[in-house]
Amino acid sequence: MWRFLHVLAICAVIVSAAYVYRVKYQTIFSAEEIVKTRHEIAKEREAINVLRAEYAHLSRPDRIEAIADGSLGMEPLALNQIVNAGELPERAVKIDSIGQKLEALGLIGENATPPSGATGATPSLPSSR
Repeated sequence: MWRFLHVLAICAVIVSAAYVYRVKYQTIFSAEEIVKTRHEIAKEREAINVLRAEYAHLSRPDRIEAIADGSLGMEPLALNQIVNAGELPERAVKIDSIGQKLEALGLIGENATPPSGATGATPSLPSSR
């Protein structure tokens, strides 16, 4: 009986040693993966910083102005191009062209087309003073 208990104890020690060995190497592997991931994060952050620097270099106002002058053919604003709001032309009147076409085809009555200039809003009620 003692022999059987000794063999069982030795087997338990061997199994527990194997388990501890496995846990130790899983921990080492996980620590190496964490280090690799941190290096990748640092590398990506550096790449982001490089891209930000390139963007800042490419979006300089003097560079964009030179490109716009060369390729768009724009001219500086002249003083005679500046106008007041009163000098602007009136807005074109909105016309219900679909309603007019339906009227022309005889599909709806002549009063169905709203008058030009109507905005579609509910008309205001006359004030009773």
